[in-house]
Amino acid sequence: MTRPSDEANPAPRTEAEPAPGSFDEPVRKAILTHCADAGPGKSVDPSAVARALGGNPNDVVPWRALIRRIRAEATLLQDAGEIVVLRKGKPVDIRTAKGVIRLGLPSAGTDGE
Repeated sequence: MTRPSDEANPAPRTEAEPAPGSFDEPVRKAILTHCADAGPGKSVDPSAVARALGGNPNDVVPWRALIRRIRAEATLLQDAGEIVVLRKGKPVDIRTAKGVIRLGLPSAGTDGE
């Protein structure tokens, strides 16, 4: 929730913060590439995607700031059926998932059947 003063003087957006509701193409491509590289039936840690996008893995802040972007884009990709979100190896809705999640391509073993 924003305060009225925040709406009157919005802070400039950084690269780690896309506009609300925007489609984040670099993050989308990175998620799909990592999932494709892992292959069907395999999954990737969202932090690996963030580290790949964030540059130097020793710079903790830049890649951690990307986690929100990755989760937002993964939500859109899950809704479109392009990826599955897994928790303890089972498909979950990313909106309600708690704890560690993984991202993967849809396949016979991960679509809940």
